[in-house]
Amino acid sequence: MAPRDDPAWISAFLEAQAAELDAARNTRLAYGRDLKDFMGWLARRGRAFATATREDVEAYLIACEGEGLSKATRARRLSSIRQLYRFGHAEGWREDNPALRIKGPGAAQRLPKTLTHDEVDRLLAAARSKGRAEGERLRNRALMELLYATGMRVSELVELPVAAVRGDPRMILVRGKGGKERMVPLSTPARAALADWIAHRDAGEEAARRKGQGANRHLFPGPGSDGHLTRQHFYLLIKDIAVLAGVDPARVTPHTLRHAFATHLLAGGADLRVIQTLLGHADVATTEIYTHVLDEHLKALVLEHHPLAKARPKG
Repeated sequence: MAPRDDPAWISAFLEAQAAELDAARNTRLAYGRDLKDFMGWLARRGRAFATATREDVEAYLIACEGEGLSKATRARRLSSIRQLYRFGHAEGWREDNPALRIKGPGAAQRLPKTLTHDEVDRLLAAARSKGRAEGERLRNRALMELLYATGMRVSELVELPVAAVRGDPRMILVRGKGGKERMVPLSTPARAALADWIAHRDAGEEAARRKGQGANRHLFPGPGSDGHLTRQHFYLLIKDIAVLAGVDPARVTPHTLRHAFATHLLAGGADLRVIQTLLGHADVATTEIYTHVLDEHLKALVLEHHPLAKARPKG
């Protein structure tokens, strides 16, 4: 029996994604946002998921383009709609999938932004002095060292349990997209930064315990409902660190450090399959984008430094 209304369609779909496919929380949130936008667009035209046609889906995508949404965003929204109708068809709610044969806009391939070794060094140095108290400075240093040493996604970093890094490990277990786990090595500077931060963190936890407060399982605790530092907080923090380091903050995000990790490993001779494993990419084709980044970097070096690339005076 089909759901009574469109919100119930979305709820049932997201519950199935969580239960059957073990979709990551952020993936489900993205699906929910996309489908609610499509639902609102349909409702304003007196339509619903159960009655929408292929023409409706195409008209919605044209409207998205008119709003100035990027190709990547439009492609993701079409994918969300397809997934919803694929699920609805399997459940017997509809006899067709109106989004099945629609050709998406295709996401324009853009090379990931990265940073030079010097810029990363300046960011790591700035993190040591960023913070009003010693605890903040130790935490910020540990955050930045760990991010660059492992190439973790920001959600993986802030959600990391403290148990994963106890005992000065050489490698740590990271839980990534879809609950998939992988091992990533820690550099010597990252291990040193973690040791200092954990010692400070544990002292604070012990003081809180004596006051009757419960323990926090996260490596980087936060005051929010999830109990850990939020992605948004870290995003703003890394911008402040960039300013302090004299690096353009527009070029620095948590994901930029992930790109720098991969690009610098590749430039140092690391095997592409190894980088794929460390980043947690399901397909090596995703990792191959870094070979293009390296090509662009080498091209820029030649154009900047090769004597034949420099303009010669006329005559």
